[in-house]
Amino acid sequence: MALSQITPTLFLSGADVPLNAALVSQKGITLIVNATLNHACPTYPGVECVRVPVCDLPSARLGDHFERVAERIHSNSAGGTLVHCAAGMSRSPALVMAYLMRYRGVTLRQAHHWVQESRPYIRLNAGFWEQLLQYERRLYGRNTVRVVASEETVPPPPPRTPRLTRTTPNDWQSSWSPLVTRPPLVTRSPLVTRSPPSSLSQVTSSGVKCRRGSKASNAKI
Repeated sequence: MALSQITPTLFLSGADVPLNAALVSQKGITLIVNATLNHACPTYPGVECVRVPVCDLPSARLGDHFERVAERIHSNSAGGTLVHCAAGMSRSPALVMAYLMRYRGVTLRQAHHWVQESRPYIRLNAGFWEQLLQYERRLYGRNTVRVVASEETVPPPPPRTPRLTRTTPNDWQSSWSPLVTRPPLVTRSPLVTRSPPSSLSQVTSSGVKCRRGSKASNAKI
């Protein structure tokens, strides 16, 4: 995966970029935030590595690290910061979005748009979205996006039935993966919509044991 520049001193990538010593030096990176369990932190002179040992599963408590990582990025005045996970698609974008909300004064909707402009293929899992929503409520007392169900896993409707409706709160709990994107809908993008004034869709996710090489939700719209 390529290196994506979020601000003049903040970068986002997968696990391959930190291994490129020449690139790390060229970008003036002095802090690497490693949001993986299995990828080692490279050792470079003058470069600090902060480990965020979280797997890419909805049940993982990435939100427990939002404040600590955001503060460390903000306080890194010595040079640039690189935030990475395995692919730069779920864990590291979520950490960057939390930082943007905390120290750049933007909403979750704006933070998502900001990161997606630089890295269009980000795809956070449902659990990380819920934790970001909780963080946004904590910071601003409201939410600017809501999580909706992915259309990819909707069963085909019966003949002559124009739409499928949900009958009970738990109907799709075991088989639906909530995602987020902005209209118009684009294949494999998360669905971000404006939050209603007084309601927020609930995201549910089942706890799964962390496995090496776990990927973000593979649902698509």
